[in-house]
Amino acid sequence: MKLAFTYDDHHRAGREWDSRGQKEWLTDIFEAPALRIQRGCTREIRDHVEMELLNEGWALGVSINQKLGLKVTALKDDIAFQLQTGNMSRAPYDLIKLQYLFQSGKIEAAAIAVPTKIAAKKMGDNLVNAERIIREIELFDRVITAPILVVAFE
Repeated sequence: MKLAFTYDDHHRAGREWDSRGQKEWLTDIFEAPALRIQRGCTREIRDHVEMELLNEGWALGVSINQKLGLKVTALKDDIAFQLQTGNMSRAPYDLIKLQYLFQSGKIEAAAIAVPTKIAAKKMGDNLVNAERIIREIELFDRVITAPILVVAFE
């Protein structure tokens, strides 16, 4: 696995992550050549990312609503992180969860890590991909106002 690119223009997300000294650290997580992008690799990717987050003091699986069982992948101070390697239909929910945390004043910025379109095709069918996420947050930039950094890996 390697970092393919980031999209940091959404409401100055890159600046928010840079100002906390977290952007380079976050993107470095996705430089893991031992992890191969292929069918069935999702658990390995998730385990790797969660271990890196834990080692840096992030809280994992943070509940945003216990009744509904809604969680984000990780939270630290005033930033949230979401990893999505599943079906494309899950991505809008992830964006809404991050927006909810932002509007509730619980975070100041967020990031979502997703495979590129090419990597998603290697991993499975109809999986979320960075190119589509970027198009959607650009389209809904007045609705999704949280600064969200998109981290694309392949």
